[in-house]
Amino acid sequence: MVGLSARHRPFRCQLLILFCLLCPGTSDQPHSTSNTLGEEALPIQGVRGSSVELDCRPGPSPVAVLWSFTPLGSLVLRPVAVTNGASSRVESGALALGVVSLRNSSLVIEELREGARGRFLCQTLLVSGGQVHTTYSYLTLAVLVPVSKPRVHLSDPTPIEGVSVVVTCAVREGTEPLAFSWHHHTPHGLEEVLVGLSEPRLQLDPVNRTHLGWYRCSARNAVNQLSSDGTFLDVIYGPDKPVITVEPLGFTEDGFWASETEEVTLSCLAASNPPSHYVWFRADSQVHIGPTYIIASASRTHTGPYTCLAHNSHLDTHTQTTVQLIIYYPPEGQPSCAMLSTLGVVTLLCTWPGGFPNAQLHWEGPRGIGPTGPSNVTWSYTATGLPNGSIFACMGQHPTLATPVLCRVTLWEPSGSPACGTTASVGDQFIMLSCEWPGGKPPATLNWLDGQEQSLGGPSSSQAVYLLQAQSDLAGREFTCQGSHPLKALSLHCRLRLEAPQLAVAEARVSVLEGEEAWLGCALQQGTQPAHLLWLGPQQQPLESSTHGFLLHPEGTHLNLQVRHADPAHHRGTYQCVARNALGSSSQSVLLEVLRYPAPPNVTISRLTYRRQRREVQLQWAIHGPGNLTGFLVQQRASAPSSEAGAWEVAASDIEPESRDRRLGGLDPGVLYAFRILAMNHHTAGHPSEVKTPVDPAFSAYPAVLGAASSGMVVALAASLLVFQYAARHPHRLPCLSRLLVPMEHRRPRRGSRESTERPAGTGTATTTSSSDPVQESPDAPVNVTITVTATT
Repeated sequence: MVGLSARHRPFRCQLLILFCLLCPGTSDQPHSTSNTLGEEALPIQGVRGSSVELDCRPGPSPVAVLWSFTPLGSLVLRPVAVTNGASSRVESGALALGVVSLRNSSLVIEELREGARGRFLCQTLLVSGGQVHTTYSYLTLAVLVPVSKPRVHLSDPTPIEGVSVVVTCAVREGTEPLAFSWHHHTPHGLEEVLVGLSEPRLQLDPVNRTHLGWYRCSARNAVNQLSSDGTFLDVIYGPDKPVITVEPLGFTEDGFWASETEEVTLSCLAASNPPSHYVWFRADSQVHIGPTYIIASASRTHTGPYTCLAHNSHLDTHTQTTVQLIIYYPPEGQPSCAMLSTLGVVTLLCTWPGGFPNAQLHWEGPRGIGPTGPSNVTWSYTATGLPNGSIFACMGQHPTLATPVLCRVTLWEPSGSPACGTTASVGDQFIMLSCEWPGGKPPATLNWLDGQEQSLGGPSSSQAVYLLQAQSDLAGREFTCQGSHPLKALSLHCRLRLEAPQLAVAEARVSVLEGEEAWLGCALQQGTQPAHLLWLGPQQQPLESSTHGFLLHPEGTHLNLQVRHADPAHHRGTYQCVARNALGSSSQSVLLEVLRYPAPPNVTISRLTYRRQRREVQLQWAIHGPGNLTGFLVQQRASAPSSEAGAWEVAASDIEPESRDRRLGGLDPGVLYAFRILAMNHHTAGHPSEVKTPVDPAFSAYPAVLGAASSGMVVALAASLLVFQYAARHPHRLPCLSRLLVPMEHRRPRRGSRESTERPAGTGTATTTSSSDPVQESPDAPVNVTITVTATT
């Protein structure tokens, strides 16, 4: 008995009596029972592991309730629990049903077990109208089992394509009926539901590559629904015949093409499981392993067949495919356009050789499209009536180029007229007649004619050259160059006359002062070019820019000679300017005079005084007499009376010729200096001035400072003498000082002598004179002392 409190213990016996009344026999012995009243049992469902509540029929509160249970397939009635409202009891055998408890008159079973399947009987004892009544309720409990997690089983996890495979969805437990569904998920696609397949068995006959992937099944009953984990079906197949793609993509009749220098990617794909192992061959040589072969920079040497071999290592099967790769490359540079003219007809030439395949060329002109062809195209065009500046274009196209490449030619009349000139060969052995008429498109035709209008050689384009052997009889002869152009109705010409050179000089006589620059000018007046100009020195030596002291300045037909730092000893004389060409030579003379500078004037020092405590001096001077003047030079040296004077040193230089004074610093106050000054011109120094030493000015701060110091010393000396005088007159007051003074003051001087004391200049001079013989005077007699102080400033 459970749930019985202390105050309900008196009813324990009553409960047992009721239990005996409701169930004949002891509670430990089951008894057979049957539904004799013919009542139908109320069906109830419960789920294993969950809870269910069995309730008796509603009515008045019963005095006692007894629950009994009959398992399926048995007729034995087993007591489960009993209650009188105040106390209750659950039989130990009820643990086979689950966790059983009573809630009022209802039977509650938690953690329901499968052993609870069967018929439950609820007997109630009622008191009504003073009479005892018994009621019976029958309930049939069905315990449902949830579906366990399904598991997919494959008859062959790795089948070869074409065989039969059985896929089974296995469920360990679950109350029937069970329903199944199938799901298929490919490696590279979405999940698909296999509609119409509701059986636990899936037949794949024959299996193919589309069946490859994960299979998952779901099982459900009245309680729940669960899905299995995915099971992978790995279908072995392949390899199929490889497919080769080329990037960038370009097709030809024989295969693929790509441009030179660009990156070319060859990709091979053969459907296979497991994936194919790829090997690339070029001709008979292996070049790469892997599905992708990359040519980083294609060249024409990469042209050829490429084979991709696919291998399935599981099945040990092979397939292969071969493609032809052709590397295209354009011609170098760009199309070249040219024009020729013959008898009024302009021939247009366009060439662009090389490349693979050949570039296609075609002409376009102001009157339409011209011929087309590979590599080179020629178009003959009549120039009659064409305006000046007509444009013709040649367009070149190649598969490797995104846009066409053009070259253009424009028909232009040459401007002006032909220009004639001459050139001499090395050694002036030949004279070359040259004629140019540039600027024409096509070039103008030129031809040389002699004085009798006879042709010299054949015609030439743009430039005509004719050689003549140099000889003196060519001087004075004329030659004509005649030019023609298809766009010009009339021909034009130029003439030249062969002449020996003629010279002119700027000045026949040039005078400069020594040290200055001299310029000698020479110009070619006339003569057949080229003419060579040169200068010869006074000794007839050729002068060049590398010659010391000379510089040449060629300016067209002029050749100027610069003589630097003219020196009478080296540069004075006659110079010659010489001109030569293949027909002769000529010369002109120039006399160069180099004059010396006059001596500079004399200089005298007018004032030389100290400054700043004798560390500086102020120098002033004056000049006397005529002479060229460019500056002054000041020299100094240390002077000592007892020894020889030192060497002269430069104290100041580069003094302007207008200056007449200069302040010189950096002097040592303890050294006595001597100064002198010289006048200078460009290259000559004048006579030195007199030598002078500096003196103090009439007033300066330096003597004032010394005087102030001397005055202080004089005051101190005067005070000391007054003390000594007092000691001499009052010896009893200062006996020690008196004894020192008496021998000095009363000493008898030698006859004819004079006692005096000298002090250095600036400190004063003290002189003491005795008026009488100290031996004849009384010791107590007063002593007259005369103090003389002299201050020197």
